[in-house]
Amino acid sequence: GGKCLNITTHNYVMKKKFFNCLLSATALGLLITGCSGSGKKDTSTVSSEQTIENTSDSKDVNLKIWTGKEDKEYIKIVTDKFIDKYKSEANITIEWSPMVESDCRSNLLGDVLNGPDVYTTTDGDLQTIVAGGAASPVLNPDEIAANNVKVSVDAMTVNGKIYGYPITADNGYFLYYNKNYLSDEDIKSLDKILEVAAGKNKKFCMDWSSGWYLYSFFGQTGLKLSLNEDGVTNFCDWNSKTNDIKGTDVMDSLLTIAKNPGFECTGDFVKKVKEGTCIACVSGVWDESAMKKAMGDGYAASKLPTYTVNGKQVQMSCFFGYKMIGVNPYSSNIEWAHKLADFISNEENQTLRFEIRGQGPSNINAGKSDSILKSPAIQAVLAQSEFSELQRVGGNYWTAATELGLKLASGDLGKEDPQNYIDKIVKRITASNVQ
Repeated sequence: GGKCLNITTHNYVMKKKFFNCLLSATALGLLITGCSGSGKKDTSTVSSEQTIENTSDSKDVNLKIWTGKEDKEYIKIVTDKFIDKYKSEANITIEWSPMVESDCRSNLLGDVLNGPDVYTTTDGDLQTIVAGGAASPVLNPDEIAANNVKVSVDAMTVNGKIYGYPITADNGYFLYYNKNYLSDEDIKSLDKILEVAAGKNKKFCMDWSSGWYLYSFFGQTGLKLSLNEDGVTNFCDWNSKTNDIKGTDVMDSLLTIAKNPGFECTGDFVKKVKEGTCIACVSGVWDESAMKKAMGDGYAASKLPTYTVNGKQVQMSCFFGYKMIGVNPYSSNIEWAHKLADFISNEENQTLRFEIRGQGPSNINAGKSDSILKSPAIQAVLAQSEFSELQRVGGNYWTAATELGLKLASGDLGKEDPQNYIDKIVKRITASNVQ
C-alpha cells in the first residue's frame, strides 16, 4: 500500500487550487468606462422584493464588480463589450476588484450596503448570502432556466427563487489517466486500474485526506450525508447497519484498496504524473493543462470508475459545484447590475470564459461548441456530473472525514472495531457544536 503525502483539509466547496491567493477586496485592479448618451440620472435604491424601475435613460451608471483575480483579463474583455453595447443608453463606468470566490460571502455580508453591485460566488455559499439579504433574484428566471443545465439552475435556487446567474458547471472531479497504459475498458473499474498499475509498478493516486474526495466512495451507495434544515448541522448515516451497503462495507473496500500496491494516497497528483510513477488520478479541470503537459500523447480523461463494495460494482460519486454571478439588492443601479450579470452569463461570454479560463459552461448551447466538445476534461466532468451531489455539508464533516480517510489509507484500523470506529466518526460529523 501507499503512504498519504501532502495532506490538506478542504473546507470549501471549491478545490483550493482554484483560489491560490487571498486578496484585499479594496485592491482596485481595473477601471472601465464608456461615454455617451444623455438623460436623467436615477439614483433610487430598491430592495430585491421591490419592482425595479427602468433606468435605461440614466446618464451615468457606475458599477462595482468583484471576481477572482484570475478573471481579470476575461472580465476586462466582457465589460468592454457591455459598455460598447449600451453606449447609446448610458455613460457606464465599471470598477473591478479582485475577490477570492470563497471569501466573497464573508466580505459581502460584512458590509453589504457598501459592497459591490455584482459579484462572483459559489452555489455552496448562496443560501447564506440570500439569508443575509445580499442577493437579488434574477429578473428573467424562465430564460435562465431554459438556457442553462438544470442542475446549475437548481443550485442557484433558494425557496423557489433563482438568486444567481450560472456561469460554470465544472467544479467536480473525475479520472485523469494515461492511455498508453490504460485502455477504455480498463478505466471502467477501479479494480482493473489498480491491477494494471500494480502490474507495471505504477500507481493510481487519490487524496483520501480530503473529505471532498473521500465522499466519492459513499455517494452512490445509498448512505446519506446532508445538511439539516438548521443550515449548520449534518445528517449522516454512514454508520448504518441496515442499508444494503453498510458503512463498514465501504470501509472494508477502502482498506482493501489501500493495501493494493497499485494505490497511493497523495494530493500531489501532478508531481507523480510528471515523475511517471502515476498513470491515473482523481482531480478536476484546474489540473487539465498540467496533466496534458505531464502525460503528453497519453493524456486522457473520463468519468470516475466503479469500485467493488459488498460484492457489487458501485459507481464512484463526487461533490459538484457551480459558480454564479450575484447582484447586490442594495445596488443604486440595480437594473444595470442585473443587465451586467446576465450579460456575463450569456452563451457567448460563457464560451469565451472557457477559451480564456478553461472553465466549463453551464449554458447549454455553449456546452455544444466545438472547442468544449474537444476538451477531454470538460467532457469527463460533464459525464461525472450525472453521478454527483451538490455539496451541502456543515463544518463538522471536514476534520472527521480527514481522520477517517487517513485511517483507511493506512490500510489498518489496528485494534479498532470497524462499527465502533464509524459510529464515533458519524457522531462527530453530526454533532451540534463545532468539535
